[in-house]
Amino acid sequence: MCGLDQAAEVIRGGGVVALPTETVYGLGANALDPMAAARIFEIKQRPSFDPLIVHIADMDQLYDLTPSRDPRIAQLAEAFWPGPLTLVLPKSEKVPDIVTSGLPTVGVRMPDHPMALELIRRAGCPIAAPSANKFGKISPTEASHVKKHLPEVDCILDGGKTRVGIESTIISLKPDGFQILRPGAVTREALMQVIPESSRAPVTGSPEAPGMLASHYSPSKPFYLFTPALLGQIDPSRMGYISFRGEVPGHFREVLTLSPDGDLKGYATRIFGAMHYFEDADVAGIVAEPVPEEGIGIAVMDRLRKAAHDWRAPGEAN
Repeated sequence: MCGLDQAAEVIRGGGVVALPTETVYGLGANALDPMAAARIFEIKQRPSFDPLIVHIADMDQLYDLTPSRDPRIAQLAEAFWPGPLTLVLPKSEKVPDIVTSGLPTVGVRMPDHPMALELIRRAGCPIAAPSANKFGKISPTEASHVKKHLPEVDCILDGGKTRVGIESTIISLKPDGFQILRPGAVTREALMQVIPESSRAPVTGSPEAPGMLASHYSPSKPFYLFTPALLGQIDPSRMGYISFRGEVPGHFREVLTLSPDGDLKGYATRIFGAMHYFEDADVAGIVAEPVPEEGIGIAVMDRLRKAAHDWRAPGEAN
């Protein structure tokens, strides 16, 4: 653990710092230093084709990172920054290719966390910061999660539990409106209050933004989305169950109820913490209850499906 002055010194020296944001903890380095950014990829064991998000503390930093002066940028920033919205924009020559995985665009956001903003200001540079975990594993929502998975980090800023609990919404701007690349806490409906949605189909191929792969956010133990058929394929008495409201469909070894009042934002805030808990608990696997796909529930289900992608219940066809 470290303080803000030490963390800023580490960033200025080309090191890597785990920092709290309102979404999840990030693994941060100077976004304008290619060698520092390379350390992020090394520590996370992140593939080079998966670009990083750059975090800023003010709009002057934004306009150093992109030549675009699209008026919709200011509209979205006014509505959602600081906050959990990432804009994918044309990149300036100042942004190293390693940060964008060779793409001509860069993802940028202004985090809504006082420690993150103050670190960026004290370091004097924008900070590239994907989630502070090994690639594809559960995102960290408190400092202890970072320490568990990334003990080699130069310094960890402890800002307590994160407030939002899932990663930012990522959008790109098309001529006719926004396109969601990754769902998050800022919903489609909220975005449409500011600018229209694009009618263009998403481009397939290399990911334009983080979190676009089919498998992600996965614990080290088997992880399943609950269906009635699953009960005939697993032994619930050996499993941990993540419940939405508290309705439990079987005799599970241990149950965590994340939102007894049915608040989807509460579920989103706690889901990664529950996954970390059961990853360390005496259970053979984890089962999560699906939630309604409305509002932030769309982003929650995106994370759950990706966490379950590589796991198959015994007897389930591949």
